[in-house]
Amino acid sequence: MENKLERILLKYDALLNSQKFIEEDLDYSILEKQIPYLKKIDEMSNSAIMIFDLFKRQHVFISNNISRILNIDLEKAKGKTDYIDNRIHPEDYPQLIEAGLYFLHYGFSLPLEHRKQGKLINEYRILNEKGKYVRIIEQQMCLETDLHGNVWLAMGIMDISPDQNENAPFRSRLIDILKGEVYKFPPPNKEAMLTARETEILQLISKGLISKQIADKLFISVNTVNTHRQRILEKLQADNAIEAIKYASKLGFI
Repeated sequence: MENKLERILLKYDALLNSQKFIEEDLDYSILEKQIPYLKKIDEMSNSAIMIFDLFKRQHVFISNNISRILNIDLEKAKGKTDYIDNRIHPEDYPQLIEAGLYFLHYGFSLPLEHRKQGKLINEYRILNEKGKYVRIIEQQMCLETDLHGNVWLAMGIMDISPDQNENAPFRSRLIDILKGEVYKFPPPNKEAMLTARETEILQLISKGLISKQIADKLFISVNTVNTHRQRILEKLQADNAIEAIKYASKLGFI
């Protein structure tokens, strides 16, 4: 289990590193303007709000409700994610990271102007300061992108789940607000995330064709083929074409 989690964390870190931020282009006054509104929401609701900075890789805002509602130490939760990560149920944490990796691939594959259209909803257990696991529902969404379209500030809204069955399974789903579609994790069929063109290209790759041959056959550019190849690997969470082909063959769609 530890080796699998380590592999997932490495892939997750690599995916986050694929975003290339330019620090001087990040306008933190945007965040400062948001904070008074977030504090007001905190006062008027029973939800805890967190803002995660994907450039700094840390929480840059956590509302008081994380202590009042969830019994999580506010001061310890600020900054790096280790404190909160270590309180997530050990059965839920690997699935939470894997779901995040799966849906980040989807989000990063969207056109830059559509990267705010997804809402990720996770249900998992977290240990409070009283030593009791509490089941929560967390909604995550992109609050701000930078000037270059990178997902920069992510907002999480945490609520106590009405289902406090400690044995209830981890659940995760992504709502594409623009399309009105829902994607669940674990997905019943990962290949459903592939477009018809991506499936066609994967089938040609499995027959031994290289990018130039595929481009000539489909009357598209080599660059377009390579872009599709990269998205296939990302969506199937494969490190290379051989892994993607093996997985696709197992599912029987090539």
